Amino acid sequence: MAKHNETGTNGEKIAENFLQTKGYNILHRNWKHEKKEVDLVAEQDGLLVFVEVKTRSASYFGYPEDAVNDQKQDYLKTAAEEFLYKHPQYQRIRFDIISIITQKDTIKEIVHFEDAFF
Repeated sequence: MAKHNETGTNGEKIAENFLQTKGYNILHRNWKHEKKEVDLVAEQDGLLVFVEVKTRSASYFGYPEDAVNDQKQDYLKTAAEEFLYKHPQYQRIRFDIISIITQKDTIKEIVHFEDAFF
C-alpha cells in the first residue's frame, strides 16, 4: 500500500475512535455509491452525520480540510442522497469534516468541523 493510502486509512481509524469517544455510533465505514464514497457514516441522538476524513503527514501544502473542495462536497452530497433513499428513517443530516495531521505515528492535530457544508 502506498504511503499516502496508509496515511488515509490510519486517519479514518483515528477519526472513528475520536467520534466514538464523543458518543457517535459508527454505522458505516467507506460507504460507496457508484464511484462516490463517504469515509464514515455516523449517528448521534437521531442525527445522521456524513463525515469526510482528511489526513496529512504535514501541512506543507495547506491544511487537510482545504482538500474538501466544491467538487468533493458535490460527490458527498450525491452519495448522501442515495444513502437517504435507501435509509429513509433519517430526517436530520449533517456533513462534517475531520482534519488530522500526523507525524511519525503521532497525532499532531485533530479538528472536527461540524456542519462544515450543506
